[in-house]
Amino acid sequence: MTSPVAEPILRVGELVKHYGAGRGNVVHAVDGVSLSIGPGEVLGLVGESGSGKSTVGKCILRLTEPTSGTVSLVGRDITHLSRRALRPLRRDVHIVFQDPYSSLNPRFTIGQIVAEPLRRHRIARGGEAARQVTAMLERVGLGAETLSRFPHELSGGQRQRVSLARALILEPKLVVADEPVSALDVSVQASVLNLITDLQRDMGFSCLFITHDLSVVEFLADRIAVMYLGRIVETGPTAEIFAAPRHPYTQALLSAAPVPDPVKQRRRRRVVLSGEVPSPLDPPPGCRFHTRCPVAVDRCRTEVPELRDLRLGDHPVACHLVTTDHVPDATATATAGE
Repeated sequence: MTSPVAEPILRVGELVKHYGAGRGNVVHAVDGVSLSIGPGEVLGLVGESGSGKSTVGKCILRLTEPTSGTVSLVGRDITHLSRRALRPLRRDVHIVFQDPYSSLNPRFTIGQIVAEPLRRHRIARGGEAARQVTAMLERVGLGAETLSRFPHELSGGQRQRVSLARALILEPKLVVADEPVSALDVSVQASVLNLITDLQRDMGFSCLFITHDLSVVEFLADRIAVMYLGRIVETGPTAEIFAAPRHPYTQALLSAAPVPDPVKQRRRRRVVLSGEVPSPLDPPPGCRFHTRCPVAVDRCRTEVPELRDLRLGDHPVACHLVTTDHVPDATATATAGE
């Protein structure tokens, strides 16, 4: 007997977010993004700055209203729910922002900040709230002495641990982590990443981990979705994408990622992309990557590629040149050691 497939914690369908830019101009921040995250799964959303990653995260939480598309949380469509109807569902999804200093209220003590979700959702007050807050702070590696301190009295790493405690105090089903370590010193990043990994394993929450750092998602994520200029161009299991990337953009990203072995780094064939990322005010027709792609053909300049799996397993890719028998190699004309 086949075991039933678990309902995704998050399902996003054809999500679009456009911003008006005056004089009839439109910023195409997100254009038709679809993704899903299963129970206890970590999905890494990666891409260059300006690709639309953070906008996807904000639309999922309804911090930014999507232009079109659907967002479903635990099987319920929350896309058009009123703020009042959405409020009880906010227990199930929380966000960790990039900058822990600006995302924490400077007038609140650490104890008040972490207790705020308990108070807002009328779950605990007084002594019971204090007990839960102290236990959560200890869980993220902070002692009870931080309860009466203010955000400016803590280091960047400690403030991000407070952000994690606040996000997890209600034991949500989904956490959106938006570049949670990019604002931290390199020496602190590893300890916070290890903490997130331990908390995710112990608490079992699903996670959308937004980052531009490929080494981070290789360490943390079960699957990866690669974004370029508002669209997902490739998605699949982390190990499979790192071993055999199919989209030329993914190949270029991985070729630029540093590796710890200097000998391997010298031998690696580096794909150096020409030009700049096109403006989301005027995205190019066809495949949005064709203006920088080293293997683009005429079809890429006119026809938008669909995200297809081609019976190649759980590894869809949006590229006209990828078939069941052929995967383009953007590194073929690259130079080793560049």
